Amino acid sequence: MSIVRYGIIGVGNMGSGHAKILTDGSIKGAVLTAVCDGFEKQREWAKANFKDVAVFETSAAMIDSGLVDAVVVATPHYDHPKEAIQGFAKGVHVLIEKPAGVYAKQVREMNEAAAASDKKFGIVYNQRMNPLYQKLRELIASGELGEIRRTNWIITNWYRSQAYYDSGTWRATWGGEGGGVLINQCPHQLDLWQWTIGMMPTRMRAFCQFGKHRSIEVENDVTAYAEYENGATGVFITATSEAPGTNRLEVSGDRGKIVIEDGRMTFWRLRESETAFNARNKEAFASPEVWKIDIPSHGRSPEHAGILQNFTDAILKGTPLVAPGEEGINGLTISNAMHLSTWLDGWVDLPLDEDLHEAELNKRIAESTFQKPAVAENAKPADLTGTF
Repeated sequence: MSIVRYGIIGVGNMGSGHAKILTDGSIKGAVLTAVCDGFEKQREWAKANFKDVAVFETSAAMIDSGLVDAVVVATPHYDHPKEAIQGFAKGVHVLIEKPAGVYAKQVREMNEAAAASDKKFGIVYNQRMNPLYQKLRELIASGELGEIRRTNWIITNWYRSQAYYDSGTWRATWGGEGGGVLINQCPHQLDLWQWTIGMMPTRMRAFCQFGKHRSIEVENDVTAYAEYENGATGVFITATSEAPGTNRLEVSGDRGKIVIEDGRMTFWRLRESETAFNARNKEAFASPEVWKIDIPSHGRSPEHAGILQNFTDAILKGTPLVAPGEEGINGLTISNAMHLSTWLDGWVDLPLDEDLHEAELNKRIAESTFQKPAVAENAKPADLTGTF
């Protein structure tokens, strides 16, 4: 194979974005040959905007056409595992949009289908392409920061107005999205949280507030606390109704602290480890010597185009995936644990009780009485099935 023929499942906000990247010639070794969408408006939009690209109503028809070698799944959240499993069964490579799914149990089934196939499986965790987070991961893995002691992430710059939530009947509902800010906006940060430090929590306690300052039924304000096997702790705070918002990540270790904010990384590096200093120090109010280091920028993040290029190279050249699809379950498990902790009003241990989480989610879907307004008439076609 010298070129990967892509098909896109769902041409909403994200699907249409991937289509534009694939048709502008920026991805070497890739071509867009087909798209599909269950909405007629979306299909008409695709026909009008993409020349020489076949348009189908269903993903099965698109894959069976023989026109595609790989698919990008950009449908609403619940459908990601189903579409991926179908793709593997039909012998195509699969790249899914985030989140991997809504609940870990269905994602585990998708991972099993991927493992049983001989096809590439990736997830659009485009923030893994960001040089800042790649450098953080590198510094931690190399031991520069020492053993991790604490993480704090405040990510509240996901401002979303009521008009946003009213733009689609599936948005901000248990049955449509399976959650709010944790399942829609924050999958990137929840992934990076565990990916950069290289470990998952052992237990969590979370406080999700549902419909705070917005007429929605799912969470849009969250404060969560995590504990890790080595004794480290973490705090994760997110919201969609704060303006202006904040995006600040702090990671403290035995050898200092790293802060990422406003597109910059600062490393407060201790001359010696805190453990060594504490062992030898005899002065009551002394503290370790610290050097402030501004880590230089390594360029702009290639974002979604970077993921598409990496996935294409994985198919054609065997290049290692930056974001293997199987790893999508990690960040999702963290968000599931946050939901479950709030629903049960207590601590949740990890590994997660996936059956219990699924049962509690289904209970909220069944008991929901929330009524969504009709989708705004001026909503663009590409607003109807997007994932953001």
